[in-house]
Order: sequence, then C-alpha cells, then structure tokens
Amino acid sequence: MMFGKLSWDAIPFHEPVAMGGVMGMVIGAILVLGGITYFKKWGYLYREWLTSVDHKRLGVMYIVLALVMLLRGFADAVMMRGQQAIAAGDNAGFLHADHYNQVFTAHGVIMIFFMAMPFMVGLVNIVVPLQIGARDVAFPFVNSLSYWLTFSGAMLVNASLAVGEFGRTGWLAYPPLSELAYSPGVGVDYYIWALQISGLGTLLTGVNFLVTIVKMRAPGMTWMRLPVFTWTALVANVLIILAFPILTVSLAMLGADRYLGMHFFTNDGGGNAMMYVNLIWAWGHPEVYILILPAFGIYSEVTATFCSKKLFGYTSMVYATIAITILSFIVWLHHFFTMGSGANVNAFFGIATMLISIPTGVKIFNWMFTMYRGRIRFETPMLWTIGFIITFVVGGMTGVMLAVPGADFVLHNSLFLIAHFHNVIIGGVVFGYLAGLTYWFPKAFGFKLHEGLGKLSFWCWLVGYWVAFTPIYILGFMGMTRRMQHYSNTEWQPLLVVALFGALIIAVGIGATVLQVVYSIWKRDELRDVTGDPWGGRTLEWATASPPPFYNFAHTPVVHSLDALSFMKEHGMVDQRNERYADIHMPRNTAVGLVMGLLSLGMGFGLIWHIWWLGIAGFVGMIVAFIVRSLDEDVDYYVPAAEVARIENQRHLAVAHQG
Repeated sequence: MMFGKLSWDAIPFHEPVAMGGVMGMVIGAILVLGGITYFKKWGYLYREWLTSVDHKRLGVMYIVLALVMLLRGFADAVMMRGQQAIAAGDNAGFLHADHYNQVFTAHGVIMIFFMAMPFMVGLVNIVVPLQIGARDVAFPFVNSLSYWLTFSGAMLVNASLAVGEFGRTGWLAYPPLSELAYSPGVGVDYYIWALQISGLGTLLTGVNFLVTIVKMRAPGMTWMRLPVFTWTALVANVLIILAFPILTVSLAMLGADRYLGMHFFTNDGGGNAMMYVNLIWAWGHPEVYILILPAFGIYSEVTATFCSKKLFGYTSMVYATIAITILSFIVWLHHFFTMGSGANVNAFFGIATMLISIPTGVKIFNWMFTMYRGRIRFETPMLWTIGFIITFVVGGMTGVMLAVPGADFVLHNSLFLIAHFHNVIIGGVVFGYLAGLTYWFPKAFGFKLHEGLGKLSFWCWLVGYWVAFTPIYILGFMGMTRRMQHYSNTEWQPLLVVALFGALIIAVGIGATVLQVVYSIWKRDELRDVTGDPWGGRTLEWATASPPPFYNFAHTPVVHSLDALSFMKEHGMVDQRNERYADIHMPRNTAVGLVMGLLSLGMGFGLIWHIWWLGIAGFVGMIVAFIVRSLDEDVDYYVPAAEVARIENQRHLAVAHQG
C-alpha cells in the first residue's frame, strides 16, 4: 500500500487531551514560522543557523531544542501528577489507562533523551572548544549532522502525539511488553526509531569531542591543566562511545523481533527477556553518568569563579571523575536485584554501587572546601550550586539505601525509587545545566540573564522539588508502586495532592526561566557585557569577546598554568595587544547535515508506518547526501588577516568605550 498502515484513524480525534496537545504544538509552530516570515528572517536563519557548522551556534540550537522538549516533557509530568491527585476510589480521573501509560513513557524518554542529552551536548558545544583554545571542533560537519539527527529523533517523538501513539512500555521498553504480541501498534516503533536516529547523532558527538579534546588543545594545555568542565566532558564522551553502541544493538534486536519475526527476547521462541534488561541497563547506568558528570564540571567552574579562589583539590577531582567513569560500568545490575541472579551477584553489584559514592563524596567535599573562606558571591549560578549540594546529598544517601539488596527487595518498583531518581536527576543534572545556562549565557550572546528572574526560578525549582518529591518518598514507604493510573487506597491521596502542588511550583520556576530569557533579550542593551568576562572567570573561554568571533581566538592562546585566564590576569597578560594577525583557516557552512537530518526523519516515519518506499528513499537519500559531501573539496576557507584585524579592533574600541 502507498501509505502502509497509516490512515485517518491514526489521528486521535477521540482523545480530547491528546488533541489539545496537538493543537498547542500546531499553534506554537504557526506562531514561530509566522514570526520568522513576518520579520523576513528565513534567509538569515538558513545562512547563519540552519546550515552553520559553528560549534557555538550548534550549541545554542541544542539548548533551544532541550528547553522546548522540557516544556513538552513537563506537561506530561503535570498530567501524571494531576491524574494521580484525583484518581482515588471511585474517581477515574481524566486520563484513561492507555493514555496514561503513553504519557509516563513519553515523559521519561523526552526528559532523558531529548531534554537532558541535548542540554548537555549544547553546553559542551559552546564551552569546550573555547576552554581548550580551539577554533572549532575536530569535525565541524559531523557536529552539524549530529544535531540534525537529534532534532529528527525529537520530532518523531512529537509526531507520535498527533499521528498514531507512543509506547505504553515505560521509558526503557522492557520485553515482553514491548514485543509485537503485546504492543501491536506503532508506539514502540516510534520509540525504536526516534532513539536509533538520535542515538547515532549522540555517538557521532562522542567521537567528535573525544578527538577535539585529545588533539586540539592549545599549546601548553597539558592534561592536568584542563579545566574541570572539559575533563568531565571528555569522560562523558568516552562513556558515550562505549555505552551507546549497546543501546543501538539492544534496540536493533528488539526491532528484529518486531519487524522480522526474530526471538531475541521472547521466551517461547528461545530468547530471553532478561538479556534485554541487562543490555539496556548496561547502557542505562553509564547514561546517568554521561548526564551528571558534565553537571559536576559546571559546579566546579561556578564554585571556583564565585568564590574567587582556585578549586580545592583539582587533582583529586580529576581522579574522582575518572574513578566514577570506570565504576559506572559495573553497577548496572542494582536496577534489578529482584531478577534472581543470586546473593553473590547481588552482593558484588551492591558493593560496587556503594563504592561509586566515594569519589562522588570527594567532589562534594572539594566544592565545600573551595567555599570555605572564599569570598562567595551569591549570584544565580552559585545558588544553583548550593541548592544542588543540599539536594543531591539526600539523593545520594537514598541511592546507597537502594544499593543494599535486602532494602531494594522492599523498595523496588515503589515510588521511593521514583523519588530517588528525580532527586539525583533534578537536583544534580537539571540544577547543573540551569547553572551552566546562566553562567555561560553572556559568553554565547554578549549579555547576562536577568538576575531577579533567575533567582525566582531557582527558588521555585528548589522548593517545588522538595514539595513534590518528599511525599513521593513517603508514599514509597507506604507501599505505593510506580505507574499507577488509579488506586483504591484513599490514604495516599493527600500526599499526592501535595506532590501536584509541588509540580505546579516547579512550573512557575520553568515559566520564570522562559520569562527570564525573553525579558533579557528585550533588555539586552542594559545587560550587555563587552569585556568578555562578566563574572571574573578563571578559564580561557572568558579570554575572548562575548559573543566570541566565529574564529574564537585571533591568536591561539598559550597556556602556562591551570586556570589559564587567572594566570594571565596575575601576570598582566590579558590586555596585551598583538597587532600581527594571520589568516585563519575555518570550515564552510553546509546544508548537508540539515538535508540528512530531514531524510532520516522521513526514513524513520516510513519504517514506523511500514511505508517502505519512504523508508528506503530516506535511507538511500542519506547515503547519497553523505557521498556528495565526501566528494566536495570546497569545505573550508581562510579568513584574511585584515578581516581579523577589523573584528578585533572593533572589540577593543567597544571595551575602551565601556571602560
């Protein structure tokens, strides 16, 4: 058939909640596209952003995608909290079981794969090349392709809201529920192809930044002079390279079960469902550290900057980071102590889980000792850091509780686990990325975010988290299990109402962040920074203009010490002007990444709906586009020295004028 399994029945006209979400997305898209058309920005958008290979612009686009998906994922969270707050006893709530299952599955997938991952990669894109004194990343075209593959995966998840359905399996799609016999619709197929396409983009990012950090550091930047954020980005990308192929293979085998009638994970066909669970968590637990380690790096940069002193215990911080990286691969089984592997296996993984808390504790003490007798400035990034320490320590302690197999047998699959997971993800990852957004926003755009709205967002997130998830911890002890669309024990309801109230406080915090960005853009002239160093930073990204020129540095910096910019300041090297400029080698923009991303979207949609011609055309188109790119020799150019001199002189005049 021309359209495979696709028909008008795929659009959920009978689901008012789903159609409300679809209308919201459609109206939002119309407003954005209409605004671009009204202000005649299509040409500018295409030339400067959509086809850009500049790591800074790609980083901004990653973060925009992450913030948009945060709104979508949080809408799912509010629906879950609202449903559970009222669905007690005889009240069925406003979401039927099938829709509720899709909502909690989409929430987990969106928040991990399409909010947290793009946010992390976006910050790494903006900051790491600047911190190591590089002009760009090692493979600029691959960087563009990585973004557009991630974007396409996110669009497939959003498309599932309007056309068809999403999985009802939970965010890791355990078989046998995710097998064709129990999930015959397209929901699991949306899951598989969204993650396969975006996962390829993430894997390419891992290779790109590993090579960038290893091979493109400025002269004098030895390994023990790397900023801590760059160290954490390095090990996170090593984890990506090692872990994401496991995810790819796991989903490929699940896809083979569904599309080709294989039996990798079907017990009645000789397969083993627990093999999938082992594989997905062998990826999944390193994934947690892929997210949290760069956040740890952000806290290190923020703490040193806003305490106006060198980070305490830099060497121990680096070795703690490496220890966490190694140990992250030998703790995955603590996610399913109850599978029946036996006491010896459970004991090994329980002890390994406790061990990984030791280097994490080293980091906590290093941050606290950095604050000790420091001149702490309580600006928004520092508030996020302090809020993180308070919140994350509790999450760490509950994690150690769950590392005890005997305790885990009692708490497994209860809301206590949900509270713990959100404790470390919100308190660690989200707080860290929002601190990084505030901290590096003036570097990316040349003006600071509004401080008052930033502090409002922080307090709403911090208070909202504790109001929302303290009741969830308690409900876990009371025996309430996760993923319940309805419950008969009405004693749980008051605590679930409190949890809903906490989620609404967080919603105010998210709204404050959105308003903060919009208001700051409006008042950008009042918030502008032309010095390039609004916070009194210590690392190389603050040694260039804000926003940096497309070539980052007119002269490749030479590093003499850890905290390279701090050394330059102490030795009077910051304001020295070298008028002898040279031509700078830079990559050209290209539309091939955009084209391949859109073709991957068509391929994924075709394979989901069994529109085989579309799937084949998308795949073949991607191959052809890549071959065309590989044959193109006009991929770079030189910026003339005169142009570099003009840009640099403009910057120095602006600094002198503000001074």
